[in-house]
Amino acid sequence: MSALFRDIPFVSAAWLGENLANAKVKIVDGSWHLPPTGRNGAKEYAAAHIPGAVFFNLDAVSDPASTLPHMLPSAAFFAEAVGAMGISDGDTIVVYDQLGLFTAPRVAWMFRIYGARDVRILAGGLPGWVAEKRPVTAEVPAVAPATFKATLDAATVADVSRIAATLKDGSAQVVDARPAPRFRGDAPEPRPGVRAGHMPGSQNLPFPDVVTANGALKSAEDIRAEMTKAGIDPSKPIVTSCGSGVSAVVIAMALAKAGAEVSAIYDGSWAEWGSREDLPIQTGG
Repeated sequence: MSALFRDIPFVSAAWLGENLANAKVKIVDGSWHLPPTGRNGAKEYAAAHIPGAVFFNLDAVSDPASTLPHMLPSAAFFAEAVGAMGISDGDTIVVYDQLGLFTAPRVAWMFRIYGARDVRILAGGLPGWVAEKRPVTAEVPAVAPATFKATLDAATVADVSRIAATLKDGSAQVVDARPAPRFRGDAPEPRPGVRAGHMPGSQNLPFPDVVTANGALKSAEDIRAEMTKAGIDPSKPIVTSCGSGVSAVVIAMALAKAGAEVSAIYDGSWAEWGSREDLPIQTGG
């Protein structure tokens, strides 16, 4: 499955600038912020976004029946939501976020696993775009509804049962993208009712360790060095996790770039595992 994560390319601000008027290029602001930051992706989009960009609300395009944050919805739900944004599965979809490289990979992955054929990520995100003094606007584009033919590639999505089985039989490594203090249980979780610590047997690779200061993935060589420090075996399959299934996609892309076999994302991630009293946790390194 690593091919899926390697097959989402990055495009430059220069490339996107040259294609702003291309009707087949659909620009998506996929910003979402951790609750403790006090930031709001939708409000920031309303204040300033790349011309022509639509806003992808990660919490709204999610399973309405789940109490967990932004869990994947049904294919029909996704198709209706993104079709209303004017996006079809045959468009060239360019996703960015307001932090540089945080939620854009998650949103891009969602488009891919539901059937979009040409999905890209804006290198550097909105900060990189603004740093190059490129235009932003508060004008929300008028879009015509489109048809998105969605079919979920469920093989790339791990549920809690699959993760529990994986940890038990050792068939894959479970790599957690949360900050080290949260992984160790030294820092509290940002969501009420979620225990501190990590899944026994999982490994920690905080997502900022594989991202450059300008919002791109580090080189394959540098990522492999981070894997070595984290005790990750590059020859063994990997499933990634995080707090709520967002930064797990960042490290999945990074690990795939470094040549590792990434099989799936744990969609529920620690928001699910840490809130389940019937599931074991571990603290410390």
